[in-house]
Amino acid sequence: MRFPSCCRIPRTDTMRKKGSSLKASKSSVHEIKEAKKYDNAEALSVIARSVSMNAGGSKQKIIAEDIVNHGVRAPAEIFTFRELANATENFNPALLVGEGGFGRVYKGHLKKTNQIVAVKQLDRNGVQGNREFLAEVLTLSLAHHPNLVNLIGYCADGRQRILVYEYMHQGSLEDHLLDLPPMKKPLDWYTRMQIARGAAKGLEYLHDTANPPIIFRDFKASNILLDDGFNPKLSDFGLARLGPTGEQDHVSTRVMGTYGYCAPEYAQTGKLTTKSDVYSFGVVFLEIISGRRVIDSTKPPEEENLVDWAKPLFKDRGKFELMADPLLEGKYPMKGLSQALAVAAMCLQEEAGTRPLIGDVVTALEYLSITEEVVNCETDV
Repeated sequence: MRFPSCCRIPRTDTMRKKGSSLKASKSSVHEIKEAKKYDNAEALSVIARSVSMNAGGSKQKIIAEDIVNHGVRAPAEIFTFRELANATENFNPALLVGEGGFGRVYKGHLKKTNQIVAVKQLDRNGVQGNREFLAEVLTLSLAHHPNLVNLIGYCADGRQRILVYEYMHQGSLEDHLLDLPPMKKPLDWYTRMQIARGAAKGLEYLHDTANPPIIFRDFKASNILLDDGFNPKLSDFGLARLGPTGEQDHVSTRVMGTYGYCAPEYAQTGKLTTKSDVYSFGVVFLEIISGRRVIDSTKPPEEENLVDWAKPLFKDRGKFELMADPLLEGKYPMKGLSQALAVAAMCLQEEAGTRPLIGDVVTALEYLSITEEVVNCETDV
């Protein structure tokens, strides 16, 4: 399928930016102090491999100190378990705002700073919880962008692994998009496009500014958080991986993520690239356009899988309106809908090599997220 001329995505690497090097060290070392021999990113890799996740809070403090010493911002604060228990009223179920495979998220109040925060308590019984903890701390110490959630600090007292983030008052994109209660106002078309653009810009930072790139690996609506102005921020970096380096064109890893969002080549072979994230973006973008879940067992069998349902419709312009969220009540530009579906279709290509770079997707979405009023104003001028 071809893009409309205003939205066509060039298949080149010309938009790939050069960023600060985050080269992963290949050295095998076992003492944290050995990290002093390496550059910032290598030191973080050394720390990540050398630290024992069964260690207490003192060793976690060394992690933070080493990150600071090597010039990369560490989380702002190391919290004690008591501080975070007080902030969440002993992890009161009434303050529970989210729950996933790795743990629970509570709304908390830090009294000494009078700050509302999100407190994510990881599952103490799971090895994966420890891996997620370290991946999030290191990723969010390396990566800083307006469309990535801000990690305020963490706690590693004994077996406790807790992460503290800025609190996003509007919750997740999923909360405003899928299975809305009758009285909840749906997102309008341009807010949806602006959210898609911001989320894509977060991925663009991970893919193009980081070198080697960071592959998010779990891009989905519930991992896109919204602030008061509905500006999106990517969250939940527990599955993030450093991308391929040197002559490699992929990294091989155990297949993880959420069913329905994973790129076909990754699900089948475990070969992970930045184009795997682009496919996941395409799935979420199709959810944004259609208001449908990626997998919905309440639909007829031929409509249960969102991507399978949409693919034949991509080929028939006369059926594009069937893919628009009925809650929009037709309040969207037909040209914009057509162009948005073209972007989604390109991201959802079966062959990874035919998908666009996320930077080129951002370029297309910059146009789609401009309201008709702004376009008309610019035309008048």
